[in-house]
Amino acid sequence: MTKIARRVLIGAAIMAMAAGSVAAQQYNRWVQVRNNTSQTIMYLYSTNTGTATWGEDILGADVIPAGTAINVNFDDGSGYCRMDIKAVFANGAESELRAVNVCEVATVTFQ
Repeated sequence: MTKIARRVLIGAAIMAMAAGSVAAQQYNRWVQVRNNTSQTIMYLYSTNTGTATWGEDILGADVIPAGTAINVNFDDGSGYCRMDIKAVFANGAESELRAVNVCEVATVTFQ
């Protein structure tokens, strides 16, 4: 393979990666979070899959009472679609959903 052919292939690969990144940025990351437990969700955290630390509480002053749902925008500006989501309940219990593709799902449920 000639140097020119290699450069063309490398350039094409870079363009494809950049296009994929732009496309990922444009996904809708709004997901309905359902609380199908008997406890109120007091705190809700998310982070990119593979990141060791949780972000800030998404709910702020809000909560998700038992048997209800809210819509949450999981767009953290990173372009990632796969997120880990953690709920902390009124009784102190925690539940985690791992590798949720927030670009593809419409609903996640804590049970």
